[in-house]
Amino acid sequence: MSTKQEVLDRAVANGDAPFLVGMTANAEGVTWQGGAGDAAPGRAAAPDTVHRIFSMTKAVGSTAAMILVDRGEIGMDDPIDRYLPEAGELQVLAGFDGDQPVLRTPASLPTVRQLATHTSGLVYEIWCPEIGEWLAKSGAPSVLTGTKQGLMYPLAFDPGARWDYGIGIDWLGRIVEEVSGQRIDAFLKAELFEPLGMKDTSIAVEAHMADRLSGVKARGEDGAFVDFDLEPPPDPEVYGMGHALYSTPSDYLTFLRLFLNRGSAGGHRVLSEDAVDRMLANSIGDLRVGKMTTTAPPLSADVELFPGTPLTHSFGFVRVEEDVPGMRHAGSQGWAGVLNSHYWFDPAAGVAAVIMTQALPFADPRFMGAYAAFEQAVYAEM
Repeated sequence: MSTKQEVLDRAVANGDAPFLVGMTANAEGVTWQGGAGDAAPGRAAAPDTVHRIFSMTKAVGSTAAMILVDRGEIGMDDPIDRYLPEAGELQVLAGFDGDQPVLRTPASLPTVRQLATHTSGLVYEIWCPEIGEWLAKSGAPSVLTGTKQGLMYPLAFDPGARWDYGIGIDWLGRIVEEVSGQRIDAFLKAELFEPLGMKDTSIAVEAHMADRLSGVKARGEDGAFVDFDLEPPPDPEVYGMGHALYSTPSDYLTFLRLFLNRGSAGGHRVLSEDAVDRMLANSIGDLRVGKMTTTAPPLSADVELFPGTPLTHSFGFVRVEEDVPGMRHAGSQGWAGVLNSHYWFDPAAGVAAVIMTQALPFADPRFMGAYAAFEQAVYAEM
């Protein structure tokens, strides 16, 4: 069995990732950190390397919502038009009549819980060809434009019918803004980042972070990495809680330790223990997280996590319902960002970990092999 550092070194040497940072922690603090390769020319990958964390933002946005659930200001099973009246306009995409979308009234409007668990029907075009076709034929803006109109996707199915990955947490962030009366960046800073000491996590690259920002790579047809330009939209109308944050491996591990510590960190209680239990429980019942089939292979490979292991979704994370041999235990939670920044935490084992780079395609099989080897090394060395 390779050590964690050997896994990182070998993956970068073999071209499985352009660079890697790996870290582990327990409830008390960091237990291991390592890096391999250069995150930018002449700058070694390190725990303080600034990453565009894209969908790692989702867990932060869900935690923001859970803070307000914990205070009794948001109901998890409330229909979302209670907070955002424009949600009453959402319709289900039933097909096309030529170039014209055929829309129908949904059986119900999405709930707060369904937004957080990807069961709302609001699905990314990269995982749903029908939504991609709707964007192309309607000329509507995508969620990555950072506009309010960009949130107005039709539903791909009636809320609660299935799990399918999408933009629900962008809507959830808007609910946090409406209920708190604060823009989401101000809310996160006051309620999460400052209490936890996350000085390198922000909705924009702040001056003190700029010289640690990593480059982005994409794998070309010849298998080699080339420079690629991909950033969250600057100065958007809406800061999307599906994708908007920049952070570092060190800061994100601090965020994950919040859950190992049952809602408190650094002497600050962010969530009650009851809220942590509610946040980490299976929130989708008998539904299961399934295979995600890509419509855009340069951006993402197909995604199928732990084939054969039942996966559900909590209020913030993908959750495994059975032990994965040699790896995470039942009840573990995790997810990732599109540039292959990945994380998990395992309450049963008392461990949290990140393995992060900045490269496309997401879930590249070569990267995922390195990820699995890293996770196996984490548990072998515990």
